[in-house]
Amino acid sequence: MPAQQQADTAFWRNKKVFITGHTGFKGTWLSLWLHSLGASVTGYALKPPTNPNLYHICRMDELVTSYLDDIRNSASLSNALAQTAPDVVIHMAAQPLVRESYIHPAATFEINMMGTVNVLEAVRKAVTQGSPIRAVLNVTTDKCYDNRNWSWGYRESDRLGGSDPYSGSKACSELITDSYRRAFFLPGSGAAQVAVASARAGNVIGGGDWSKERLIPDVVRAVLSQKAVQIRYPQAVRPWQHVLEPLHGYLLLAQKLVESGPPYDQGWNFGPDDAHSVEQLVRQLCNLWGEGANYVVDQETTHPPEAHYLRLDSSMAKQELGWTPRWNLETALARTVEWYKADQHQEDMRQVSLQQIRDYMKGVQGG
Repeated sequence: MPAQQQADTAFWRNKKVFITGHTGFKGTWLSLWLHSLGASVTGYALKPPTNPNLYHICRMDELVTSYLDDIRNSASLSNALAQTAPDVVIHMAAQPLVRESYIHPAATFEINMMGTVNVLEAVRKAVTQGSPIRAVLNVTTDKCYDNRNWSWGYRESDRLGGSDPYSGSKACSELITDSYRRAFFLPGSGAAQVAVASARAGNVIGGGDWSKERLIPDVVRAVLSQKAVQIRYPQAVRPWQHVLEPLHGYLLLAQKLVESGPPYDQGWNFGPDDAHSVEQLVRQLCNLWGEGANYVVDQETTHPPEAHYLRLDSSMAKQELGWTPRWNLETALARTVEWYKADQHQEDMRQVSLQQIRDYMKGVQGG
């Protein structure tokens, strides 16, 4: 197993990176991190999906070039990609919510499937016209696996699938990625060689998330409103991890794709070493927050179904990339509470976020 690796400033300095979904929670954290490494970041996305949002709080328009449009607009996307001429493309734009997928299933499939097709098709066209793109990373989800409620972690070779529209759409996104990789981007396929991979991350938490129907934002909104948060699935077990954990994996993987291509052009898991129930997470978060934070179990019985148990096996990323989780759940939650309380105190949240990135890279714990 290789030694624990770090995102390489020398590699990323002056690299041109094109990110779809850069105005979202994960996209903003990744854009900020890449900019701090010296990369030139261009983003393509809709306007930030919530108000407030991390993108505006961190004043990201000062740091990145933005194209504000829909991932379903293939002509606009192709034009933006051609104008950017990036070295690396990271596809994160998506409809990311399970419960929303039950309300708008057709839109979820359209965004998550055809959005992936549009990105890969834009790359295919660009490289045939001489674009310098060397690597594409499609960020999907841990929910792309056909969940059997196993007590062990899913491996990259396990069956894909999904009983809800979100999971199903992301499994399809994985299949689309594999098909494009084999048909158009491998040696001998007829097009310029581009290394194409996908990343399947555990449930991310961290400061700056205000999404609807997501656990940490629900807790924070309840605490700030001086109400008890209602939790719907207290015994559901998930691979919770701080958002910086998988983002570091994406950076390491993208570098390998550029430098080595095969055998890194495949699907990769990035998840924590353990998993915890919803109630365990919320109880610990409330304890860390302190006065005014509490929860109750929602007794409503008509919620859409969700899997009881989900866990990832990230052995391949550890063995082949030198990636390993650095912050346990307690540290991840402490850092999350630290971020939201700093925002309450009207601190410079770009600097707070950058300091958390620096602490993560140094392996600093606590919050």
